[in-house]
Amino acid sequence: MQKQVKFDEAIKTKYPEQVVIVIAKDKSGRANPITLGWTMIVSYAPPMMAVALYKGHYSIGCIRASRCFTLAYPSAEQAKAALFFGSHSGRDTDKFKAFKCRTSPAKKINSLLLSDAVANFECVLTKQVHAGDHIIFLGRVVCAHKSTKRRKRLYTLGPGYKLGAV
Repeated sequence: MQKQVKFDEAIKTKYPEQVVIVIAKDKSGRANPITLGWTMIVSYAPPMMAVALYKGHYSIGCIRASRCFTLAYPSAEQAKAALFFGSHSGRDTDKFKAFKCRTSPAKKINSLLLSDAVANFECVLTKQVHAGDHIIFLGRVVCAHKSTKRRKRLYTLGPGYKLGAV
């Protein structure tokens, strides 16, 4: 049985929610990571993934400038990095300089990989879709990477930035 409630009440049932870190370079070539929860696989053939960013985020300009992005599934050990990347703006902060995090160059796009992530997907921007107060970026996966160590993925466990493994 279901009862009708307001959207704000029903959406709280979404947890646990996956966490991703998206990395794109700005016009000056500086890599900017942002932590997001709204992401999905949109196609297997060809492999494509999507992320939704609030229209006010600095990272929108980065993705548009570079025409590509890395989508990383952070490990549970990267919770502090995810919190930092999601709570500071690249407009004001060089996030990789301010928060040390192991990275390596992407293989097929002009971006970085998170070395300690569970997986990284190099995506070439194929389309942008305006969706209310967000923009959805669709990317074709041109290269994928998986950790050589067994790692647990990071999730948002509940409201208030409660992060952990599931």
